Amino acid sequence: MTKEELKARTKKFAVDTFNFLMEIEKNKAVDVISYQLFKSSSSVAANYRAVCRGKSDADFLNKLKVVDEEADESLFWLEFIKELEIKCNSIELERLIKEADELVSIFSAGIKTIKSRNNKK
Repeated sequence: MTKEELKARTKKFAVDTFNFLMEIEKNKAVDVISYQLFKSSSSVAANYRAVCRGKSDADFLNKLKVVDEEADESLFWLEFIKELEIKCNSIELERLIKEADELVSIFSAGIKTIKSRNNKK
């Protein structure tokens, strides 16, 4: 997957999460969860764009770690919504959980690859 494809994929994840949240049950507690998920999912996309502009290997790696953490946080909030049985589009919730999990895997693998490459220098 090219960096442009991954930029588009992370942006789609943020947009899809936003659209999912627009339809979710509304109350004070759910609003807090929704806000946290919105922040983390949009941060995946925004920070991946920053990764693509990394000035050095160290800068690139540090920014990629932030993206990985935000993707994992997004996965947490999605799983939290599922476990609390909050009223929502359950099919879309499952799809977003799968996508967040895949993004975490992609970014975690990238971090391992960069660390491995840097250790060989």
